[in-house]
Amino acid sequence: MKSSDRILTTHVGSLPRPQEVVDLLFAQDRGEAVDAAKFDATIRGAVVDAIDKQSAAGVDIVSDGEMGKISYATYIRHRLTGFEPGQVPRATPQDLDDYPAYRDRIAASGATPKYIRPICKGPIKVKSLEPLHQDIARFKDALSKTKVTAGFMTAASPGTIAVFQPNEYYPSHEAYLEALAEAMRSEYETIVNAGLLLSVDCPDLAMGRHIKFRGVDDDEFVRNAELQVAALNHALANVPADRTRLHICWGNYEGPHTRDIPGFKILPVALKAKPEALLIEGANPRHEHEWELWKTIKLPQDKVLVPGVIGSNTNYVEHPDLVAQRIVRYAEIVGREHLIAGTDCGFGTFAGFGAVYPDITWLKLKSLADGAKIASQKLWGRAGSAN
Repeated sequence: MKSSDRILTTHVGSLPRPQEVVDLLFAQDRGEAVDAAKFDATIRGAVVDAIDKQSAAGVDIVSDGEMGKISYATYIRHRLTGFEPGQVPRATPQDLDDYPAYRDRIAASGATPKYIRPICKGPIKVKSLEPLHQDIARFKDALSKTKVTAGFMTAASPGTIAVFQPNEYYPSHEAYLEALAEAMRSEYETIVNAGLLLSVDCPDLAMGRHIKFRGVDDDEFVRNAELQVAALNHALANVPADRTRLHICWGNYEGPHTRDIPGFKILPVALKAKPEALLIEGANPRHEHEWELWKTIKLPQDKVLVPGVIGSNTNYVEHPDLVAQRIVRYAEIVGREHLIAGTDCGFGTFAGFGAVYPDITWLKLKSLADGAKIASQKLWGRAGSAN
């Protein structure tokens, strides 16, 4: 989605979930009996509240906050066949393993997510789209009662599922990806056919380097990233590019991030993906400098860049003037009509887990919107209005 007279704002997708939502999602994930009417009413109320708060903060392109999902990727266990809960240890990022005392300290403090990890143990097919239809219905109903520019819904990419959910059934990474691409196609098409923007989560294209592919060199990682992008493009064959966004990140956690693969090695691969909009980290101190990459890596004219201009794992509230500075320097390189202001990552990647205190999330999003207004005034000479 583009604007010709002001900088629009959005974010990656997940938002803090109320405790009553967290409790229901974990009960559901454990396979416990959950009253369907209570579940729907609780999630529905949380979606309305999340959209109201996004709108009040000044966010233009809003999400349902992923209120109906326990996490950005493991939710697929409830929608696809072939996955079973298992006790495989959660993979930790390589940069945290480099400093085990720090890794263990943050784990002991509770600053790590808790969830049941799905393991692929059988053929992957669509099990039920009913949870998706319910999410869409709740989201569209809430959108109809507020004034925002547009709504987007997130979904995991085939590569994200393949990289972060262990495979014990398919003979190769390629075969696993192929099956996931076929299975996820229905979810992507259903979201877009419902009139929503689709935002595909792809941390596999960056964070995957220091998780699954830590034992290989960068060239081998990039080769696999190419396969993951090809699988995504196959799954998006019937989805218009201008209704789709793609999010890349190096991991939404506080840590050294000294094992992150440089942006210049993955951006050319990411730009081969079909989605028109590219959401990528740009505010945290490990990657903020990479705005300069766009001087040499040219953004295609049919693409929109959505850099993170506020962080998602610190409770500092960025000053609107800083946000505006970040926006303007991107706009001066890629063009103001090819830019939307975003966040580094989500604020509730896993239910009940997020580094940013819930009330501060809305302050940060307001600073995002205020900074975009200042940047719009600098770039157009006035605040402007959305297309």
